[in-house]
Amino acid sequence: MTPPRIVVATANLGKIAEIRAMVEGADIEIVPLAVVGTSVTVVEDGDTFEANALIKAGAVAAACGLPTLADDSGLEVDALGGRPGVHSARYGGEGLDDFDRCQRLLTELFGAPPELRTARFRCAIAYLEPPEPPVTFHGTLEGRIALRPAGTHGFGYDPIFLPQGFQETLAELPPVVKNTISHRFHALEALRLWLRAR
Repeated sequence: MTPPRIVVATANLGKIAEIRAMVEGADIEIVPLAVVGTSVTVVEDGDTFEANALIKAGAVAAACGLPTLADDSGLEVDALGGRPGVHSARYGGEGLDDFDRCQRLLTELFGAPPELRTARFRCAIAYLEPPEPPVTFHGTLEGRIALRPAGTHGFGYDPIFLPQGFQETLAELPPVVKNTISHRFHALEALRLWLRAR
């Protein structure tokens, strides 16, 4: 029996690689958006991760007519009032890369002691299988912001995020470890269990 194909509503190759690794052995075929030949411009103007995930899933599923998974995730830093939050991917404005965004965040936290550097990654996944209504799943990874970047794995804010219970940043941890503790893993595991139980 052919495993179900699920289109991932993102052009972020890092996300696609992580999702594929996390669902390995789950009898699901993860298909990048480019493979189905669908080009969709999505304005992520929701004020929550869930709202943005639903916007992306709806737009892509409507365009390709296939089961679609959309993820919206980001970093919340307590000392910054929850910023960057839903603006994590665009924090600091256009033209900045991951390194620049990490540096900006570290600059904003300069001098803050460890107890004030608490933070978390949040992930919301929306799954839409036309014509059924969408369902959503959530995951969280608690931790704190490091004093400086470290590590070469992962992407985004991984080099400055110390997961709870670890002394290494997400970018220092082997991907196989990150992929069993991350916010995205927890949300995907909830989706996987839901799909299996149907």
